[in-house]
Formats: sequence, C-alpha cells, structure tokens
Amino acid sequence: MTLKEILAISGQQGLFKLVASSKSGIIVESLDSGKRMSVPTTTKASSLEDIAIFTLSEDKPLYEILIAIKEKQQSQQAISHKSEPEAIKQFFAEVVPEFDPARVYFSDMKKIINWYNILQAKDMLDIVKPSEEIKAETEESSEGAEEKAE
Repeated sequence: MTLKEILAISGQQGLFKLVASSKSGIIVESLDSGKRMSVPTTTKASSLEDIAIFTLSEDKPLYEILIAIKEKQQSQQAISHKSEPEAIKQFFAEVVPEFDPARVYFSDMKKIINWYNILQAKDMLDIVKPSEEIKAETEESSEGAEEKAE
C-alpha cells in the first residue's frame, strides 16, 4: 500500500483506504472503523500523496511533513489534534518551521496531526514516502528474488 491509496474525503472524518473504483464513484474503507462505503464522483477525495503544504519558499509534500513528525516523535503518537490551539501551533511550527502562516490554517495543522496519529496507530508509517521510492524498492526486492531463483 502507498500514500496514493490513502484518501482524505471532504466532509468525512479520518482517512480511508481505496478499495475499488466503480462507474458512479469509488469504494473506500475507513481506517478507523473498517467500514466500507461508496463515495460518489461528485465528492472531493484527495490522495495523501497529492497533498502539499504551503511554505514560504515552495510547496512541501505531505509525506515530508509526516516523515518530519515521525522523526520528531521517534515513530510514537504526536500531540492530539484536540489539544490546545497554541500547543498545536507550536508543535506544527517545530515540525515545519518554514510553513506559510498566511495560507496554512489551524484546521490544516489539526488534520495533518490527526492523519499522522491515525497512520501511526495503524502501524502504517512505513508507507509515508513517495510512490516512486516504494516502486523502486519493490523492483529491487523482485530482482533479488529472481537472482536467488536462478
């Protein structure tokens, strides 16, 4: 599984795993409850791999921010997204000191911290890297398996 298969859906709490596509939309499974649901094509669903955060110089991919949180927290849970606003802002500023305060809202900070904690709780932090890197790792491991078979 990659970050491309993990979705944030507008109007829904938490994260969802892409299960299948259909003519009328997609079928997703909640990472929290495990329940499946159909999401119509009119609903905005964003892959975590496609999300970036505004910084003062350039947009920073979400996976880089999740990795920074992982390193800061040593792969443990981060501060709760329900913590005091000042604590959340301070934590986020420590992780992404160059974020653009005019374009990154408090609600964005809460979402990212919540997403990190969901992925950490599900032991899915190892997928927090770009798809190209995962694809390269998969190809390397399959080449190694072919060499052993010969």
